[in-house]
Amino acid sequence: MEAEQYRYLNTVNSPEELKKLTTGELVVYCEELRRFIIQTLAHNPGHLASSLGALELTVALHYVYDAPQDKIVWDVGHQAYAHKIITGRRDAFHTLRRSGGIAGFPRPSESPFDAFIAGHASNSISAALGFAIANRLTGNPHHVVAVIGDGAMSGGLAFEGLNNAGVSKSDLLVILNDNRISIDKGAGALREYLVGITTSRRYNRFKTRLWNRFQPGSRVHNFLKKTANAIKHGLLQQSNLFESFGFRYFGPVDGHDVVSLVKVLRDLREIGGPKLLHTLTVKGHGYAPAERDPTHWHAPGKFELQNEEPGAPSAPTPPSSPITPPSSRWSDVFGAALLDLALADERIVAVTPAMGSGSGLGAMIAAMPGRVFDVGIAEGHAVTFAAGLAAAGLVPFCVVYSSFLQRAWDNVIHDVAIEGLGVVLCIDRGGLVGEDGTTHQGVFDIAGLLPIPGVVVSSPMDASELRSLMLLASRSECPFVIRYPRGAVESVPGSVGDGASIEIGRGRRLRDVSPSPDERESTALLSFGPVGVAAARAAEMASERGRTVAHYDLRFAKPLDETLLHEVGQRFSHIVTIEDGSVCGGVGSAVEEFLHRHSYPVRVTKLGVPDSFIAHAPLAEQHALCGLDADSILAAISS
Repeated sequence: MEAEQYRYLNTVNSPEELKKLTTGELVVYCEELRRFIIQTLAHNPGHLASSLGALELTVALHYVYDAPQDKIVWDVGHQAYAHKIITGRRDAFHTLRRSGGIAGFPRPSESPFDAFIAGHASNSISAALGFAIANRLTGNPHHVVAVIGDGAMSGGLAFEGLNNAGVSKSDLLVILNDNRISIDKGAGALREYLVGITTSRRYNRFKTRLWNRFQPGSRVHNFLKKTANAIKHGLLQQSNLFESFGFRYFGPVDGHDVVSLVKVLRDLREIGGPKLLHTLTVKGHGYAPAERDPTHWHAPGKFELQNEEPGAPSAPTPPSSPITPPSSRWSDVFGAALLDLALADERIVAVTPAMGSGSGLGAMIAAMPGRVFDVGIAEGHAVTFAAGLAAAGLVPFCVVYSSFLQRAWDNVIHDVAIEGLGVVLCIDRGGLVGEDGTTHQGVFDIAGLLPIPGVVVSSPMDASELRSLMLLASRSECPFVIRYPRGAVESVPGSVGDGASIEIGRGRRLRDVSPSPDERESTALLSFGPVGVAAARAAEMASERGRTVAHYDLRFAKPLDETLLHEVGQRFSHIVTIEDGSVCGGVGSAVEEFLHRHSYPVRVTKLGVPDSFIAHAPLAEQHALCGLDADSILAAISS
């Protein structure tokens, strides 16, 4: 649909302009907004299905509430594309996730309408409670809404927030956007509870009439409060989890009926205290391919538009337009290797916090579903659960995205490392991640893991090393970290393919220099992980320019290969360390400390992610910004 064909979309660039529409016109506006999002994301990739599922709810929220004075706190920020468009970013929406453009997730620095940052999951209720209590303390009459969905309610932080909010008596509305799925199919007892919960309109009408009839604090009111659970159980034939936390529960309601949502939200706005509205939505709603396969269409990449109605016969799903074939991606190499290991060793199992497909576990799930455990969006639980499996004699491969592992640091230390349990912690999306931006950069794991005693920290340079490290880890019976990035695998000449040829704490020399009297004037590159491919290119470029450069692949950040480090300390005057992680406290710092401790007269140049948060941009731009591309490494060699 061309811009001039929109009847209402181009007239709305703020919530105030949205409020000028009638509720009947809102229905048409929602359809136009849906087409706009689909057409834009077809050419500029982003998170599609989740935002389509939350679209009517977003429109109703901004129609009823007065943001930014009223705070709308989003959970799982990829639900919030419609929110961005309504709040003044329609004309910039085509820059979504591009360098210098708008972020793919809510960011308060981008807009006052983005009340709180929302990258991953489960923080909305806690943050919203902070706003609500601040309103009470300062006499601010405005409202606070937390929108949680896409599986985020399975996170422990969400329940910590519920537990605190329920006793606070603060004016807070939590909207549970229940689409029965996160990125993959929802997992856990809570998901089954939400799917099976019965409609409670009769109970809510009855309870509201009684609550309004008697004054709070009266004996009748207190009696009703004490017997509410019994009344509720009789009407619903089941208990209500949220009311046990002190929330008044409303729903479930149709999350795609914008007119009804407006009416419900207007009513709830006038009810004080903690309350929860349960909305039922369909991920990918309104775009048939996304409704049929919400996992693929969660973030499909570029795609060809398909003019289909929901329920139409299935058409072939367009590819994600990957840079290289899917078989050459890190997650797919990992998944295939893990399945091979599991077929050979019945002790091997896999654990994932709702990232089965993204982490390449699809083949193992299909072949041996009883040995793959999706615990939902609950990273801390995933790590401790894996520790329990290891303590019982199994070999768990716990697969977690690097940025999400930050929420399980205590579990890694307390539940795995102290007892030295044989959990293989597979850190996917290690390093810079491109367009997902600040909240998803996997750059803090190396520096965070290095101080933990007894933990092996490794990273493969290519697919062959990944398979070898996985085999080594499965036999090691100690906490073993394997870190690898997002995206395509690049091969490196000289890689090994046999796990027996890799030892814990042993690196390798990939490129040497010819011995000469002035050898100490030459440079050695020490790379950790896949960024070594760029280092290898830089070394080749330097050689073509007549510069003598050696290159070592560390493989292990902990324990470091001390034999290798003594060699480079004795032979070279300049060492350049390269890592796709925080340069503060990372591998380079560990190498520099070792060389200083042994009094080697070596100048060390550390390349890595600087002491700042890296914004969304294409991955190549981020690598150049951080000095991790071949040209930047060559410049460091020549400095």
